[in-house]
Amino acid sequence: MRTRSKQAPRRPRAARSDGVTTLTVRTERQSQLVDITRLVRDAVAGRSGSAVLVYVPHTTAGVTINEHADPMVARDFEMALERIVPEDWGWQHIEEGEENAPTHIRASFMGPSVLVPLTDDGTMALGTWQGIFFCEFDGPRERSVHVSVLA
Repeated sequence: MRTRSKQAPRRPRAARSDGVTTLTVRTERQSQLVDITRLVRDAVAGRSGSAVLVYVPHTTAGVTINEHADPMVARDFEMALERIVPEDWGWQHIEEGEENAPTHIRASFMGPSVLVPLTDDGTMALGTWQGIFFCEFDGPRERSVHVSVLA
């Protein structure tokens, strides 16, 4: 059985290798959307290309673009996905200590990647109210997000 300890939230970290920057994001709740727009912006600063790919290499987490001006939008997403994909359904994917079938479905709804065009000056071409969100569905955990500028 997996045990999860309560730890103080850590500041996200970034590591760069072969054109891919890996961000580390620590979540605090089972379902949590974390605004990573600034982290992605920092990861692509000074780099040129046509777009930035943000990819989450986890089956119980995802990434999406949505409004980030009001933090309650992220909470609404969390609650809506928990209601659309409830814990108490007759799930078949049941492993002792890993009863997380609904988290896989929620992550699939959000998807593992987003692609954001870069402008001529290298900034992300997000809309005024848009932000990039890491979507945790099986937390709290420490997770990776890969960021790559495409040629």
